[in-house]
Amino acid sequence: MHAYILWIATTAYALHIAEEYTFNWKAWASSLSKLPVDWAHFALGNAVVVVFGVSCSAVAWSAPIYALSLPALMLINATFFHVLPFLLTRGRFSPGLGTAVVLFYPLAIWAYVGASVDGVLSPKTFLLSVLVGAGLMATPIVMLKLRLHSYFRQP
Repeated sequence: MHAYILWIATTAYALHIAEEYTFNWKAWASSLSKLPVDWAHFALGNAVVVVFGVSCSAVAWSAPIYALSLPALMLINATFFHVLPFLLTRGRFSPGLGTAVVLFYPLAIWAYVGASVDGVLSPKTFLLSVLVGAGLMATPIVMLKLRLHSYFRQP
């Protein structure tokens, strides 16, 4: 079984978080977006991702859509939040870019290949895992935007 790849992917995500923190992700994100990001949101969001990675690894192929949403999240994060901004800013370093390229792409692909070899990957499983991963990636962004709306402000 290749489900052990999910544990390696979870560890890679922790290394990715360390890279983002070390190279000041907050300053980079604040300069490129209008999102009200701070270190507390960074820490909370990434704590959720690590717990998510552990839970995906723990359930593994008994819930392949859920488990494979971790590699999907990694591919989405790497592509849309690191590589694409790097290209659009003509080579400006994106904190997390190194681990996204060196770890996220190969590990995510390896997880999907392992799931296929183990007989738990179907087109439906692939599609749904990507949709779940995209939803999870969008959640903190949506919450950061919603908190600016007057309805959600607490007196």
